[in-house]
Amino acid sequence: MSTTKKIAGAALAAALGVTTLSACGGDAKDKGAGETPKSKTVTLVSHDSFNVTDTVLKEFEQQSGYTVKVLKSGDAGAALNQEILTKGSPRGDVFFGVDNTLLSRALDKGIFTPYEAKGLAEVKPEYVLDKEHRVTPIDSGDICVNYDKAYFADKKIAPPQTLDDLIKPEYKNLLVTENAATSSPGLGFLLASVGKYGEDGWKDYWTKLKANGVEVVDGWEQAYNERFSGSAGGKKAKGDRPLVVSYASSPPVEVLYGEPQPAEAPTGVATGTCFRQVEFAGLLKGAKNEEGGKALVDFLISKKFQEDMPLQMFVNPVTKNAALPELFTKHGVVVEKPENVAPETIAKNRDQWVSAWTALVVK
Repeated sequence: MSTTKKIAGAALAAALGVTTLSACGGDAKDKGAGETPKSKTVTLVSHDSFNVTDTVLKEFEQQSGYTVKVLKSGDAGAALNQEILTKGSPRGDVFFGVDNTLLSRALDKGIFTPYEAKGLAEVKPEYVLDKEHRVTPIDSGDICVNYDKAYFADKKIAPPQTLDDLIKPEYKNLLVTENAATSSPGLGFLLASVGKYGEDGWKDYWTKLKANGVEVVDGWEQAYNERFSGSAGGKKAKGDRPLVVSYASSPPVEVLYGEPQPAEAPTGVATGTCFRQVEFAGLLKGAKNEEGGKALVDFLISKKFQEDMPLQMFVNPVTKNAALPELFTKHGVVVEKPENVAPETIAKNRDQWVSAWTALVVK
């Protein structure tokens, strides 16, 4: 699955292939006679949306003595597949970006070395899904239906708030979603329906949603920036769908990149439609620089990185000691009860669910 869910992936990602975020330092520490040289470079393998402020990264490098190199490898599914294929001889030391929809697969393949990160006590316990500490929670985010505030105000219709609302007649032909077979938010929205209605009820829900005129497109970029009437891109493209499957962090992004910057977000979030994703990092089995990898995992849950992350990747921190930026607290929403599906249940049923969804909704 394309699990790299962040809008930052579209708005901020600029690097291709291997991106060296810092060039300071050499390849080996000074060593005495007979000592084995230790690498001063630690490599993070990631999906394309990983980002960090230069000053935050440089501070870690100065304090740790390591130089960080980031190997960006496409979406999270593709990046994970490459690590599975190179199990035991990894391309880097740490992998970042496996989420709860792919977690069981990654753990079953045995690509990680257990490591209990320093600072793990600060991570909220609901995010610690692997008790063996083969992976460490890094961020969370919610896939949710977004709505165009102006459209619903003009029509004098209350925007939908729940999955049940979306099948009501007043919302007919208003929703666009992404293909669950090709898109991270599309799959997340499918999983939200599984979490809400169960394995026996989600197909009936999608039958009703299809009858109510849901539109399916290949990916987030097309849905949000072309078909959705509430986004800056959608307005330019004359999109006519006022409901779209996107992220709970979309409204703050609309404010941040608005020209001019609006006082209020033009889009809202239907908080009863959400599926929560959690992303993890793990020390890769066979890492050439295991000590550097451990230090890097520690850094990813440090207060400094966790507080930098929201405006770099538009996700939420997972630690109790990290504060959200004002942009999030002012224009974002708190999703109190997102839908969840156990990682092992997803791993067991994902392909079957996607095939059934495709036959039901697309074909």
